[in-house]
Amino acid sequence: MDIGGRVLLPVVAAGVYREELAQALLSFKRHGQRQLRSSLGRALARAVLAAAGEDRAVCLVPVPTSSAAYLKRGFSPVHLLLAEVARATPGVPVADVLGKAGRAGLRLAGGQKGLGRGARAKRVRGSMKVCRRARARIAGRRCIIVDDVLTTGATLAEAARALHQAGAIVTGAVVLAATRPPDAGAAGADASGAAEATMT
Repeated sequence: MDIGGRVLLPVVAAGVYREELAQALLSFKRHGQRQLRSSLGRALARAVLAAAGEDRAVCLVPVPTSSAAYLKRGFSPVHLLLAEVARATPGVPVADVLGKAGRAGLRLAGGQKGLGRGARAKRVRGSMKVCRRARARIAGRRCIIVDDVLTTGATLAEAARALHQAGAIVTGAVVLAATRPPDAGAAGADASGAAEATMT
């Protein structure tokens, strides 16, 4: 962490958000094709194992789904995938401790699709929290944040901020797919990267 409170959070992605992976993820999330959860879950499990290494004391913390998205889909994609991950990574616990902070006006802001890095960061800042009852479960624990797609890193950074505030030790993040930054090459780019998180 530098003096401004920013850290680079290592992120492991199962793949790049394009072609077959992008189509499968969209079919799973938006079109309710839950039969894809097994193959997508196995891919996410491989990324979890790569991020955790030999550290079996680490716990996985899912990024929460918004109430509106849950009502629309009837399920949380990340939580459904984590059920598959649990089968492939026995002994790595899931700590479902993050929730939405319920900021006034957040629901009116609309979705994040099409927003740039700064706009996304501003929109999600202060939007997550660890409830007081869950703090004892996470304080002092090493954890890896889990989400479905990495775009700008704003959501992961906000999750890291909330966990850090609750006393957790965030060692990294895992996503099923990472989008390419605009300046990334067309081929051979590594899907893993880093998200900048501000810890205050």
